[in-house]
Amino acid sequence: MRLRELGSAPNLLTLLRLVFVPLVVVMIQQQSYTWALAIFVVAGITDGLDGLLARALKQKTTIGQYLDPIADKLLLSTMFLMLSIAHIIRWPFTIMVFSRDIIILIVCTLLYATGTMKIFRPSLFGKANTAMQILSVFLALFHEINHLEWTRLAKRWSLWATVALTTVSGVHYVLRLAVDLRALHHKDFAAESNSSPQ
Repeated sequence: MRLRELGSAPNLLTLLRLVFVPLVVVMIQQQSYTWALAIFVVAGITDGLDGLLARALKQKTTIGQYLDPIADKLLLSTMFLMLSIAHIIRWPFTIMVFSRDIIILIVCTLLYATGTMKIFRPSLFGKANTAMQILSVFLALFHEINHLEWTRLAKRWSLWATVALTTVSGVHYVLRLAVDLRALHHKDFAAESNSSPQ
């Protein structure tokens, strides 16, 4: 069943986005920033299309719900890493982005593996952070193609906005997770109380 889910149109687009990752790495390494930007834009289009197709064709799958954010994070993290290696984005920005994602990944993996929590809801701040990361990468590549003053300023401010949203979304995620865990604890406690003999 899960293998058949991979063959759905939305999931094939998500897999295609994963294929773009090594291609964009090569383009940045070769300083072919126009091609790198083109691949990144196409990857962004596939990201929008897979969600639209999943809803339009009613092909939302469990594997797609996990695969889509993994593809997004892998692409964005790779872009930040390669652009820092190429000295296009300063390392502190990339370290901030990686630190947040790694901490969240470790916490969610532990909670899932221990059976404490199985569903992790996306937050508005998290979505805004992802959108700002996409914009930052786009502007960083665009500035390498067109060395204009406004592109330099736009790149700079988008990166600082990414730092702000990374911090806010990380703190918000931890606080909301604490609230969800507390609610689960009270729910389990209430269930145990109701099932105990009077």
